[in-house]
Amino acid sequence: MNESKELLAQLGFPAGDRYDLPASAKRFPDGAQYRIELPSVEGPRALEATLEEIDRYGITVHRVSQGSGIMLLTDEEIQEMARMTAERGMELSLFVGPRGTWDISAQPFTAAGKVIALRHEGADQLVYAMEDLKRAADLGVRGALVADEGLLYLTKKMKDRGMLPKNFVVKVSVQMMAANPVSIKIMQDLGADTYNVPTALTLPKLAAIRQAIDIPIDLYVEVPDGFGGFIRHYEIPALIRILSPVYIKFGLRNHPDVYPSGKHLEAANISLCRERVRRAKLGIQMIERYCPEAVTSPLGAADLGIPEVNVGSQGGLN
Repeated sequence: MNESKELLAQLGFPAGDRYDLPASAKRFPDGAQYRIELPSVEGPRALEATLEEIDRYGITVHRVSQGSGIMLLTDEEIQEMARMTAERGMELSLFVGPRGTWDISAQPFTAAGKVIALRHEGADQLVYAMEDLKRAADLGVRGALVADEGLLYLTKKMKDRGMLPKNFVVKVSVQMMAANPVSIKIMQDLGADTYNVPTALTLPKLAAIRQAIDIPIDLYVEVPDGFGGFIRHYEIPALIRILSPVYIKFGLRNHPDVYPSGKHLEAANISLCRERVRRAKLGIQMIERYCPEAVTSPLGAADLGIPEVNVGSQGGLN
């Protein structure tokens, strides 16, 4: 066992989980330790409701993300979401599509095949996903979620060749499921700008991951039922100290399956978004109560994937 631990250490990785829970000295470029993310904002009306609740509760949210996919939003809907977030200096992150569970293959729905999750089957699916990314970027979006190692590698190459903007934030979805320091370091090397770790990792396991990577970690502190349904609000102060830079992410327990979403589920989505903001308020009050010294970013931080649109216009790029 010692020989294996020594090899990990020689390669620059923790030799084991960090039960000492060391404080992270790493920060966002602006010096902040944490930011707030709200997921599952499925379309313009859901985003509109989310922003209304953010204003009502008086909280700062740095990123909103969406799960149904770029391909299921019209150009006009994407432009509207881009304008609303650009006006606030917020990051907008849209999922690529189609993915494994959107495809015609039955494999992701089998007991053993679930491991394939949202990865892309075949070269055509990669092409479709790349086209999704290009369309979003052309409409001003500067952030997207991916859940496939091959697509992640391709996003890096697309940036190198000018097919995606250099400042396009590639967020790796929680459904990638890499869960140890070595695997997640590989994702960083492949092109991940932020990484959503699995939801059930203990503090020592998370601390070991932070020692191995420099990119921001995204972590659900309230978890949709499909990923475990955990509510980890009291751990938020420790998570900020150990995982900085970290996106504290508020999902929702008892969240019905609304993917892929659309007008037929809009009322449910709006209600879910409003409650998700309330949960974020609860989490932010935990920060104010137990670690008021923790530093967060202002809206408009330079490294956020803020859409590049003509704010106040009817769409189009700057």
